[in-house]
Amino acid sequence: MSTASLVSSLSDSLRQVPPVAVPPLLDCVLASTGASPSSLFASLLTSFPLLTEGDQRDGQKWDAAGCNRIGSFVRALCHLLKQLGTNHDALESYIWKIFIPLMKRVHSFDREMLNQIAESFFDVVGDTNAWRIVEVTLVPFLLRSIGMSIGMVCNSQLDVFEWGSFTGQSRSFMNCPVIENTEMVSSSGSVLVPTSCHILAQILDAVLESEKLGPGSDKMFKNGYGVEKFAGKLLWELCLMSERLLLHSPQQRSCAINLLLPTIFRAYLSQPRFEISLPGQTHIFSRKLFTEKIWKCCKTLFSLGNVERRDAYCVLSLCLSFSPHEEEYDHADTSNHAREFDIRDDKELWDEIKRGLVDKESLVRKQSLHILKMALGISEGNQTQCDLSGTESREKHSDTRVMTKREIWAEKEARSLGIERVSNSIDINLNTQQSWEAFILLYEMLEEYGTHLVEAAWTHQIFSLLNFCSSHDKCGSCSSEGINQHLPVSGEFSNWLSILWDRGFHHDNPQVRCLILESFVGIEWNNFGSCVKALPESFVLGPLMQGLNDPIHHEDFGTKGVYSSKAIEGASRFLHQYTCHLGNRQKQIAFLTELASITKRQSFGRAGLMALSECITSVARRIRIDNDIEAEILKKTFPHKLQVKQSTVCSPLSDMTDLLDALRYVVESCKQHFNPNYRRQVCDKILEAASSVVCSFSAPLQILIHFIGSFPREFTVYGGSLRSKFHAWLLGCRKEQCSNNCCSYELKLLTSLIEFPGKFIRFQNSVGVSFTFDDEDLAAWESEAKRWAMVLFLVAEEECYLEPLLTFIQNHCTIFNQESIDEGVPVKYIIFILSLLLELQEMRERGFKFGNSFGVKSEHGSLVDALNPLEASGINGKFLCIFTRVLKNLVAYANVSCSIFWSSFTMKDAQLPGSVKGKLGGPSQRRLSTSLTTVVLQAIMSVKAVASISLWCAEMRCDVSLDFSFNFLWDFLWRTISSSISDSEMGAELHLAAYEALTPALRTLVSAFSQLASDLVWEKDKSMTQKPEGKPQLDSLVFTFLQNVNDLLAIKYLARTRRAVLMNWKWHCLESLLSIHFIAQKNGIQVKGNKFFFSDAAVRLIFSELVESLENAGEDSVLPILRSVRLVLELFASGRSGSVVSSRVHMDTQMMWQLVRSSWILHASCNKRRVAAISALLSSVLHPSVFSDESMHISESAFGPLKWFVEMVLEEGTKSPRTIRLVALHLTGLWLSCPRILKCYIKELKLLSLYGSVAFDEDFEAELSENRDAKNEVSVLAKIPEPELTEVFINTELYARVSVAILISKLANLAERVGSANENEDCIAALEAGKLFLLELLDSAVNEKDLAKELYKKYSAIHRRKIRVWQMICVLTPFVREDIVEQVTHSLHIALYRNNLPAVRQYLETFAINVYLKFPSLVRKQLVPILRDYGARPQALSSYVFISANVILHASESVQSMHLDDLLPPIIPLLTSHHHSLRGFTQLLLYKVLCKFFPPISFGALESTTLEKKSFEDLKEYLAKNSDCARLRASMEGYLDAYNPYLSATPTGIFVNRVEELEFECVPTSLMDHVLNFLNDVREDLRCSMARDVVTIKNEGLRIDEQHDSQEASSLPNGSNSQPAEYASMDFQKKFTLSKHEKQDDGLSSFMGLNETLKQLLETEKEDQLVDQLLQSRLVTLDRIRSSRQNIILVASLIDRIPNLAGLARTCEVFKASGLAISDATILRDKQFQLISVTAEKWVPIMEVPVKSLKGFLEKKKREGFSILGLEQTANSVPLDQYTFPKKTVLILGREKEGIPVEIIHILDACIEIPQLGVVRSLNVHVSGAIALWEYTRQQRS
Repeated sequence: MSTASLVSSLSDSLRQVPPVAVPPLLDCVLASTGASPSSLFASLLTSFPLLTEGDQRDGQKWDAAGCNRIGSFVRALCHLLKQLGTNHDALESYIWKIFIPLMKRVHSFDREMLNQIAESFFDVVGDTNAWRIVEVTLVPFLLRSIGMSIGMVCNSQLDVFEWGSFTGQSRSFMNCPVIENTEMVSSSGSVLVPTSCHILAQILDAVLESEKLGPGSDKMFKNGYGVEKFAGKLLWELCLMSERLLLHSPQQRSCAINLLLPTIFRAYLSQPRFEISLPGQTHIFSRKLFTEKIWKCCKTLFSLGNVERRDAYCVLSLCLSFSPHEEEYDHADTSNHAREFDIRDDKELWDEIKRGLVDKESLVRKQSLHILKMALGISEGNQTQCDLSGTESREKHSDTRVMTKREIWAEKEARSLGIERVSNSIDINLNTQQSWEAFILLYEMLEEYGTHLVEAAWTHQIFSLLNFCSSHDKCGSCSSEGINQHLPVSGEFSNWLSILWDRGFHHDNPQVRCLILESFVGIEWNNFGSCVKALPESFVLGPLMQGLNDPIHHEDFGTKGVYSSKAIEGASRFLHQYTCHLGNRQKQIAFLTELASITKRQSFGRAGLMALSECITSVARRIRIDNDIEAEILKKTFPHKLQVKQSTVCSPLSDMTDLLDALRYVVESCKQHFNPNYRRQVCDKILEAASSVVCSFSAPLQILIHFIGSFPREFTVYGGSLRSKFHAWLLGCRKEQCSNNCCSYELKLLTSLIEFPGKFIRFQNSVGVSFTFDDEDLAAWESEAKRWAMVLFLVAEEECYLEPLLTFIQNHCTIFNQESIDEGVPVKYIIFILSLLLELQEMRERGFKFGNSFGVKSEHGSLVDALNPLEASGINGKFLCIFTRVLKNLVAYANVSCSIFWSSFTMKDAQLPGSVKGKLGGPSQRRLSTSLTTVVLQAIMSVKAVASISLWCAEMRCDVSLDFSFNFLWDFLWRTISSSISDSEMGAELHLAAYEALTPALRTLVSAFSQLASDLVWEKDKSMTQKPEGKPQLDSLVFTFLQNVNDLLAIKYLARTRRAVLMNWKWHCLESLLSIHFIAQKNGIQVKGNKFFFSDAAVRLIFSELVESLENAGEDSVLPILRSVRLVLELFASGRSGSVVSSRVHMDTQMMWQLVRSSWILHASCNKRRVAAISALLSSVLHPSVFSDESMHISESAFGPLKWFVEMVLEEGTKSPRTIRLVALHLTGLWLSCPRILKCYIKELKLLSLYGSVAFDEDFEAELSENRDAKNEVSVLAKIPEPELTEVFINTELYARVSVAILISKLANLAERVGSANENEDCIAALEAGKLFLLELLDSAVNEKDLAKELYKKYSAIHRRKIRVWQMICVLTPFVREDIVEQVTHSLHIALYRNNLPAVRQYLETFAINVYLKFPSLVRKQLVPILRDYGARPQALSSYVFISANVILHASESVQSMHLDDLLPPIIPLLTSHHHSLRGFTQLLLYKVLCKFFPPISFGALESTTLEKKSFEDLKEYLAKNSDCARLRASMEGYLDAYNPYLSATPTGIFVNRVEELEFECVPTSLMDHVLNFLNDVREDLRCSMARDVVTIKNEGLRIDEQHDSQEASSLPNGSNSQPAEYASMDFQKKFTLSKHEKQDDGLSSFMGLNETLKQLLETEKEDQLVDQLLQSRLVTLDRIRSSRQNIILVASLIDRIPNLAGLARTCEVFKASGLAISDATILRDKQFQLISVTAEKWVPIMEVPVKSLKGFLEKKKREGFSILGLEQTANSVPLDQYTFPKKTVLILGREKEGIPVEIIHILDACIEIPQLGVVRSLNVHVSGAIALWEYTRQQRS
């Protein structure tokens, strides 16, 4: 056979033969054909490309046949290579033509085939010892492939293999012409990096295996040529390559970790030290050096990111898994070499593990935990060994004290986890290793196990570990017996415990978070001082504070105004203890600063911020205590030295600065929470912290002022709750040890404060450089000056303290006349004066508010103010004198400054600043040059100062004439509004600035308007217009002002935003102008020349301007424009009387439509619903002057403008709680003032009556307390004079309803006047409106879908609406009159017959009682027939009994006896009702009636008493003495005595008396609720008693039957049939005994026969027997059904979801469970339940076991012999398939998420769990129950 045909035939055979059969096949071929192996090898080698051609296209993998063919071919070549022996040419040809091309195509086949190819090749190399060929060919090629992929440069300096020129080396070495150059080129491509690394690792393993170098060998490679040298070189190269790959991309790093490093570490295990020779030098590399380099790479990876960190953990895992054991260190040769490097000796490893254990990524945490276990040498085997030793130790040192159930459970769980129990104080059994095991298991518990396990074992084990830390720290050393020498020392263990708390605080389960924080704060830290000291600051400042910020820990926070919780109190105690271990005062201050600085990095909720504040205060208190102790020690040590080092009391200046700055951030953070009481408590704590640590003299004045200025103004002003504390702190600490610093501090601080003005107004400018400033600079100066003034008046106690300040003001009042000073000096002087003026005004206003209460206790319990002596001493008078002098110079300065507004010259520096160029400009971006802006601001500030000082002096009744200042202001007014409009942007900007200055000037002129001012207006107007005498006085002023402003707005030079600014000033000025006539009338000023202020044309023009501008008004203009609208409407109202306006103008409907539509557009466009804006809108549009006009509400069956507006506002108010509260406040006041309008708003009344929103608007209260505009606008709203209700409920959901209720009450008072001498139209209108509203509500209650529902859930929306409507109907009781009473009672009875919850029925009953008390004639007509309808619903009968009893009790004496005769007879039969609640209810009420109307009968009068009275007396005595009735009455707690139907139907009775019960609609507990609660409480006792009675009767019956059966059995003959035992109970005879007069002789009876009576009795007896037999048969059938059921009860009381419960009911019925326990039996009527259960609830016994009764139910079943099992995953739970169910079983299912609570687990006999194979950790509870129930059924059937 030719070679070609042989190869072809062989190739075909290789396609069919598996690789394992190839060697024998080849041997047969060679033997049979005589072919040489070399020729066959060459032929097969040549045919390989043809074999693989076309097998793999388009990147597809080879199929199984293709892989088998390639594998067989490779196996054939390798077998032939073995036959050739040491034929290096053939081996090299195989490498280049077969092996490397296959490696390049590794993506075409799987890893298994790759391994087969490699193993076959290395097998050949090993057998032929051809490693040198691999060294010079394959290894360089693979290294080159890896190097090129990571961008390495060829011929790296330390690489042994010069892999850039490997081809030349191999050819020169072998000198074989087999491979052509073209083939070499084609083979020079790269192999994939993973493949290269895999092959290189296999080469190293094969080399080491060939030399049989096992672990522990001490043989060393020499520098000779051979395999040893190759192994060393290859290991060196792989080490270098691994280092490079680790720091490269994730793909390359993965190759190093998964492929190279394991092989390298295995190599080092076999030989820890290698030696290689390079040209000219020898290198020694070892495991120690390599591990150090790998550790450096890991540290680099740690800093790059989470992905790199995870890879570094994998590298560490390899290092630790291949690290030598401790005994290897002991036996190592250390004579010539240093000790092996161990990364566990590096502290950075442990720090990195700590960081990983608390990482947010779960995978990182798991890897860190794995590294920790490996570093500690903890494995399952070690834990088992520890458990055994721990058990022996525990038995030896057992604790004899009695353990609670929870402790027993914790002990059991701890044992199951391998954590041994540690006694509290007697024996400490844990060594260091065991403690680490406990640590790891607790950590795993948080990561993996259920809530119940954490709850059972956490606290006890943490306490044990704390005991371990504390005891070892006290001993100074720890037992190292059996532990790893690389473990962290025991003193660091507390540091590691913080990791457990960190993970616990951030656990996903809120119950676990609560448990762990509660455990942490509950530790008595004073007993574990060393542990506290070891806790890192990073834990306290980070995880602990973050945990406290979790609202789940503060359940009762804010309840009843108490802003604290157990968690906050415990954290405060911990911080107090922690601070004392920080060291010296400087460290404590630094920690306190860091603690307060947390608010800069993290946002806090309400509870979190309060917790932080409490912790800050606790730390500060501890610092103060330590400081006092240190000072006391120094005082005793140096008694003769008064001076002590400042460091003992105060810290460096920078520390105090940083601390106050950090505390300031806390105060700023509390401002975002608007509750004033909450903010006050936070600020109080921060102030206490500052005063405890900082001696105020040690802080720079600027920092101190800035800190105090950050507090809310209401706390520091006169009368503020914190003012006295600030005052005390600023006066110094007043301690003896601080005498050199603090005794003189008051003078030092005052000196600094007095020196402030001089420094403030001084400028440090370069010579020749003019000073400029802008609005931002001005705002900063004003803020600084205000803070200074506030602190000044906080410190100053006496008048003498301010004398230097007065002198300074007086000496510098001529500063306005100095031309050489900078422009900013007068302005800053003005700011300084205005800041003082602001404080004086505040002091004066607060003085008026508090009257003479200064210096006494305030509403907050603290001293209101200590500065009353200043006011009493006449300090205002001195300031008044100084200010009048300043005012004269200031007016002259203002005259000069204001010339810029109407000057015609152009400034030289007209260039706009860069910040304004290209922008539209805003309020602080004037489109003026820098220098011109400075001049303009000077003029504005000068006018503002003149206006402010003049007004203050006028209010202080200054003796000095102020005509000069007011003349200046009036002149400024006229010049501004009459000046011509410029035709340039600069001129327009100047004019705008003039109006900005005019605003405060005009406000002052109006506020201080006098007769002189009126004359000035008259004269000025006359000189300008020469008007006739009859023209109104203010017309010219208003027309000129509007014309001038509108012309300025019309020009094109002002940018859009600048026009908006001008509009704002326009409306402020117009508001002041419109107020002139009101001020004039108030002050009694006569109008000169004419009695009118405005003409009709002027008022209409103003109104038109306002309406046109409403829609586009800016946010800043909203208030002034709405106030102007209000003033105009008042002008219209006054125009009707002709006192203010020249003609009798009025507001028509068309004008009102324009106003309401524009106003609504304005309101809808506002993004924020501010209290001031909403109030101004309501008071302006819904003005009393137009609201009384009926045409504004409805006309010709169409809505009027006001009706439309009210509907729109109410509709918007349903989404905005504050809007509807303000609307209710205003509308109810208006409706009360205009009752005739109320008939148009019945629908709106109903909406307000039913409104309810649970939203609490904290911002609402904050705005009312802080915002002066909001307070003023709310005060303008119409109100009902009932502040005791409105003020209490103003910020609650009840406010709208309370307002309506009070309105109805007031209207009822008006309606009572109808028919009297005081009757008027309002009284009649009030009565008609009340009746309409009552009928509307009754119709809704009866016919509206939601309100008429009978099935609804407690506390649901329907429940709330029902309560609201009937509460309001009760208030409407006075409006029930003769003409509607029949209609009212008809609706009332319909509602009473329907099912309603007791909370609703009590209002129906109250309303009915009041109706029947008001109309006694209806009692006999309506109530009596209803009471005699005994077939009515028990619930309805209960209500009618309550109504009847109270009608009897509260009726007037004239009709009381009649009611008693009519109502008592039909009530008495209800005492025998089968319905327990009705029966108990009747007993209770009837006893009350009998006690009142049937007094005790004396013994002598008993004979003459009628039978009726005797019966009632005996009935009363029975009800009084019966124990059950007495218990029922006792449970009522005097409810009936306190019940007053008249008061209960008033707003006061409904709302005021139950403010504490705001949680649910102010609803009290009804009498029926009391009765039902009582019956539910005693129901279980009654059931138990009845059960015992039944058992007793049954046993007695059995004994009688046994005696009877035995007697009958003795008389029966043998073999006679007897009835089955199960029917024995049916075979009995009912005995009948005749009375004496019916007994007759037997003979006579037989003779005469049975008389008729006896026959009837016998027939009746037979019928009874038949009925009894039927009943017994039914009972037997039921017993049979019951006995066929399985003895398993499924308890689902913990399950809430209806679908799960319905499914379980269906499952229980299918498997015939004995019963299903649920928490609420009412769900059986739920449609969703019935849809899923498909009537299963009718066939399976379902019992109601509430959650609170579950424990008792289980204990009862346990006593009955049932085994109590739980379906739950615990450490001790048994797999379901391995558990054998007892026959009598109670199976408990846990909640859907939390599982079975720990208190229930404690009483379980066992826990079973369903084995799971997937990732998800739990099944649906219905599915779990079904699986368990089937397993029980399967076991019972088998």
